[in-house]
This record gives sequence, structure tokens and C-alpha cells, in this order.
Amino acid sequence: MIVLTTSAIAQTFKVIPRDYSLTAFTMSIRDDSTNVTVTYNITGASVSGNYVTYQNIFSPILVENHFYDMTLYVGTNIIFKDRIFCTDQTINQVNNDYYKLNKGQFTTDDSFNNEYIVT
Repeated sequence: MIVLTTSAIAQTFKVIPRDYSLTAFTMSIRDDSTNVTVTYNITGASVSGNYVTYQNIFSPILVENHFYDMTLYVGTNIIFKDRIFCTDQTINQVNNDYYKLNKGQFTTDDSFNNEYIVT
């Protein structure tokens, strides 16, 4: 799974496609929530090791907490498929920074007062 942000600047991808001889291809992104598909023409991809690296600016901007299906095409041939998750949270498993589903949803003053007033 690829993790992206809602940023309006170029985001870098590193993929292992079925064909390494390509520098131009088409990328299709389908939002799982709205079923809207957006297609991008990618040029200037480069091969580094076992990866093909390229950049893309998403317009419209990706939506926070949405999943996307990504497909890379050359003509009608599919060369790569993957899932994308969009979040602005910092995720770094090396530093034990994992995605938190409810981050920022609940606030507390750390008083641990569990009293409820029922009228």
C-alpha cells in the first residue's frame, strides 16, 4: 500500500512494474468512496535499481482518510496495480509512529472525570 498526503505539491512514487523499459505511461486513480476515476499522463519516469520512480501532482487534491485504487497502463496493458491511502498524519514505523484512526477527534483535560449529568 502506498501512503500519500493531501499536498498540492508533487509526490514521489517508487513502484516495481511489469515492464522497466518505459518512461511514459498512464496512471488511473479511482476513489473507493465516490467511485470517481481520474487519469494522469506520466512522463519522465526513471529506473533506479529495481524501482521505477516518478512524480505526480494530484488535481483534484486527494481526500484525507480515503482509499484509492491505482493502476498504471501502457496503452491497454496493465503494468502495475496498488492501493493508496491518503493521510496527513506522520507515519514512520521505524520510530513507532503509526496511523491513529481517532487522532484529534477527542479532547480531554486529563481530569478523568467520568461523571454524567442526567436531567
